[in-house]
Amino acid sequence: MSTTATATRAVRDTFSGLPAAFWWLWASTLINRLGAFVSTFLALYLTVQKGYSASYAGLVAALYGLGGAAGNLVAGVLTDGLGRRPTLLASQMATAGTVALLGFASRPTTIAALAALAGMATSASRPAVQAMMTDLVPERRRVRAFALNYWAINLGFALSASAAGLIARYSYLWLFLGEALLTALCAVVAYFRLPETRPGPARAQPGPDPAGATSLWTVLRDVRFMTVVGLNLLLVMLYQQGLVALPLAMGRAGFDSTDFGVVIAANGVLIVALQIPVTRFIEHRSPGPLLVLSALLTGVGFGLCALADSVPFYVLTVCVWTLGEIVNSPTQMSLVARLSPVEGRGRYQGVYTLSWSVAAFAAPLLGGSVIDRFGAPALWLGSLAVGVLAALGYAHVMRRPWETAPSPDCART
Repeated sequence: MSTTATATRAVRDTFSGLPAAFWWLWASTLINRLGAFVSTFLALYLTVQKGYSASYAGLVAALYGLGGAAGNLVAGVLTDGLGRRPTLLASQMATAGTVALLGFASRPTTIAALAALAGMATSASRPAVQAMMTDLVPERRRVRAFALNYWAINLGFALSASAAGLIARYSYLWLFLGEALLTALCAVVAYFRLPETRPGPARAQPGPDPAGATSLWTVLRDVRFMTVVGLNLLLVMLYQQGLVALPLAMGRAGFDSTDFGVVIAANGVLIVALQIPVTRFIEHRSPGPLLVLSALLTGVGFGLCALADSVPFYVLTVCVWTLGEIVNSPTQMSLVARLSPVEGRGRYQGVYTLSWSVAAFAAPLLGGSVIDRFGAPALWLGSLAVGVLAALGYAHVMRRPWETAPSPDCART
């Protein structure tokens, strides 16, 4: 078989077999990430444009994450009770409004309050998207579906990060307005093209209303699931440093917003280039060793930032921890979907995505404080230690075989 034929077959196998509604959800994700300017450049906006300290920038980013934590929990309950589609629409319209207002805010207290509301609105879409995707895609294809969705996220991120660096040199306000406009466009796509996928009573256990069959307390008592969430929290704490601590450290070292845009865009570019072929390689492999490897790569990548002194070196560090991200994301999201019972997918996804919001709250506070008190090298060496700790945790929790995890398509039916 020729190389061209092999490549054609690989592309066909990667993109075929998924429902049309999945691709509309994928398109909505791509549009949303094309406009995801604010969270990436918020730290630079506050320190360079507004003249605030690194600690204040960390506080605002932390409030953004705190709002996201509340948004995840509320949206998880609404996703199971009200439905996936209404929750998604409400979160997208709320995001568009709060982000636009944030661009015009000038008082420190107003900026902080709007950042918290924007974080809440933005994060509220995640449980709905993840639950809808799990509803739409059969279990055997979920690793590929989650990888394709993550690919769309980073394709949009790579393009938006590069463009936003240039736009910011002209006007930061256009970053806020651009994100608001594209998020509103996502809401339009969701309204006209996405179906409601919440499983009906026929698929759930007889008795109580399916939306109430799994409570948040049920999720929190699921030890294996919560251990996975905790380990994800450690890694996301590191990934958040790439959005908050990295631009602060580069700014203090004399680099500007364009330099940071080039560096962080390497994350999206590498994921766009490698996510699909890597996923084809790991799709049917045991997740334990993959999760351990991903944690080690993430820790080493951020640890190397302690030695970085040029844009190419910073790009190299991003490439190392991005390889860890590429392996981790589809593997872990598929594990979470597998551990989630049908009638509780919204709540399970809400708690899982809560780890991202908790990290978005805690990581900026930690990163900004460590940089102010001890300098950036101390933060990067600590990140290396966290990556090793996460790897040890995955090695412990994944001693049980993948096959022993309950299937959400069978659970409680």
